[in-house]
Amino acid sequence: MSGYRAEDDYDYLFKVVLIGDSGVGKSNLLSRFTRNEFSLESKSTIGVEFATRSLNVDSKVIKAQIWDTAGQERYRAITSAYYRGAVGALLVYDVTRHATFESVERWLKELRDHTDPNIVVMLIGNKSDLRHLVAVQMEDGKTFAEKESLYFMETSALEATNVENAFTEVLTQIYRIVSKKAMEAGEDANGSSIPAGEKIDIGKEVSAVKKGGCCSS
Repeated sequence: MSGYRAEDDYDYLFKVVLIGDSGVGKSNLLSRFTRNEFSLESKSTIGVEFATRSLNVDSKVIKAQIWDTAGQERYRAITSAYYRGAVGALLVYDVTRHATFESVERWLKELRDHTDPNIVVMLIGNKSDLRHLVAVQMEDGKTFAEKESLYFMETSALEATNVENAFTEVLTQIYRIVSKKAMEAGEDANGSSIPAGEKIDIGKEVSAVKKGGCCSS
């Protein structure tokens, strides 16, 4: 079939991790983006869980491998293996529970302790559909994101609001970093120097992002 690409036919594979307190909706964000599914009876994830989805960015096929915290966050015992090779992260809090927003700083510190300091990170205020129960104002999320040079978005996995946008923005920014570094190295800007389908650890590439230069409202 013309234009068809097999599941394993992709140009880049990027690992993205979901972090944040238990119950903020990480698993539903994952299932909404990768399978367009949502479960009101979602239970805490047990065991390692990740899902993949491919999308097109600048005519390249980007395969996202998105990891969920597998319930470990309840014990504050996320392992270094979970973060290893991650080039993007969605740091999630629940807009109806202020305590989950208070935990964001600790999660960000842990993330930065285990990854390149300039990993592409988006702060996510999830459950925006519960407007009458909001405990964390959007401006508070924006202010924290700007202070820490993070991207920011409010989402609703239930209503599918901004879920696609959030993941796509993170993956696009990662791709732009890779492309920029390829050009700086004198390689083909399209990344042809990297074999298609090879998993890419862009630690060095991510570090090329200037601090304070990665904010978005």
